Amino acid sequence: MNHLSGELFKTLTKTDIQHVPYRGAGPAIADALSGQIPIVVPATNGQLIEFHRSGKLRVLAVASPNRLIGAPEIPTGIEAGVPGWIVQNYIALVAPAGTPDSIAERLNEATRLAFTDEKLQQQFIASGFEAPPDRSPDVVRRWFNEEIARWTPIARALGLTLD
Repeated sequence: MNHLSGELFKTLTKTDIQHVPYRGAGPAIADALSGQIPIVVPATNGQLIEFHRSGKLRVLAVASPNRLIGAPEIPTGIEAGVPGWIVQNYIALVAPAGTPDSIAERLNEATRLAFTDEKLQQQFIASGFEAPPDRSPDVVRRWFNEEIARWTPIARALGLTLD
């Protein structure tokens, strides 16, 4: 998603930025911290927010529709002047196809219960993650299908492949 987010940014801003492949955001962020690269488009996380707050990196915008609860000082891409730059990662608990509905519902209920814990919620928020209010299997499934439909043409147009 980091790569696709960068490509979407390039398309929306009509900016010619050279994509440099990395094996994860960690090495890319390290190179940005050391000045080896001028810009990086990683997923927002607690470490990145701390680099921002300490002045080691400057997070220019987050690609979410709303400012993050855990970092409200950082504008959204839309607020920063890039309409349409919305890219959201979704962390989901998944099970193999064919898992009985009764088991999927038990897992969903356990997840729902876990998210009632205030300490867990605060840990997620501090890490740049915000749980959506409805995490039912149908909502998650619909979100994945919408994202596949959204990103497949972009990936194909760019000639991207999994490696």
